[in-house]
Amino acid sequence: MPHLSAMLESIASKEPAKAAACEAIAGLAAAAASIAAVIRQPDAGAALGAIRGSANADGDDQKALDVLADEMIEAALADVPAVAAYLSEEQDDAVQLHDHGTVIVASDPLDGSSNIDTNVSVGTIFSILPASGGVLQPGRNQLAAGFFVYGPQTTLLVSFGKAVAAFQLGDDSVFHDMGWAVTIPSDTREFAINASNMRHWQSDVAGYIADCLGGEAGPRKVIFNMRWIGSLVADAWRIFRRGGIFLYPADARLGYEAGRLRLVYEANPVAFLVEAAGGKAIDGDSPILDLVPQTLHARVPFIFGSANEVDAFTRYRS
Repeated sequence: MPHLSAMLESIASKEPAKAAACEAIAGLAAAAASIAAVIRQPDAGAALGAIRGSANADGDDQKALDVLADEMIEAALADVPAVAAYLSEEQDDAVQLHDHGTVIVASDPLDGSSNIDTNVSVGTIFSILPASGGVLQPGRNQLAAGFFVYGPQTTLLVSFGKAVAAFQLGDDSVFHDMGWAVTIPSDTREFAINASNMRHWQSDVAGYIADCLGGEAGPRKVIFNMRWIGSLVADAWRIFRRGGIFLYPADARLGYEAGRLRLVYEANPVAFLVEAAGGKAIDGDSPILDLVPQTLHARVPFIFGSANEVDAFTRYRS
């Protein structure tokens, strides 16, 4: 397909049950193009990285761009009658949009917002669920999922479950097919983790990373490189491109005992893409997509990436 609209039109015509999801993605793409335009502009007056003095539903400080992106996405989805409700990391409760809508859209409107002032890639993550299942559903129920990255390029990875497609935003405000067969290599020699938290790690994580760092003389007998951007969408994009394993485990810090990333807004949509691209995504033991969120803002440990390396990590679990 030459561009995103053509793919969505093709899917909707061949599989009417997915038409509502296609309409929602079209709305999200329009919002993403507008968000990308805002980010590209000089920031002296907008102060997009400024803390607003308030926290979101998860207790994290809200940046100006967090709020703006959330408002832009909600407004775009309000123009899509197929969307029954909008679930946002930035809002306490579900936002009801259309009584007769058939899909729910969950989103992290601006992932990686701590990087806004450092010119590091940020993004928008989204999940599309059947409205009939309610707001708390396992990730397996997702009809589609994806994420936009606002970086040197504005890009999109999207999946309806069987494959992952990649698009890049052009100067014409159209998302064009990148011609990339998105597959995560099964093996890797790269891991991504915030090593500054090493003193808080559980023994399984500490043992796994220690062995990765052992090099050719260590138990793994290979040299691993560490990569850590601190922006989920940026780290994930790299793994989709060339493989790797990403670890954001639970640890001993207050508030991190059950993990830190959000199941509904971050882990589920990324895991949906990962599995469609041949990788694996777990909470340490179980597939992420099998978990049922207990609250809209539930947190979860998140390990994903190259299938064989995720399996290698699970062998360290006691």
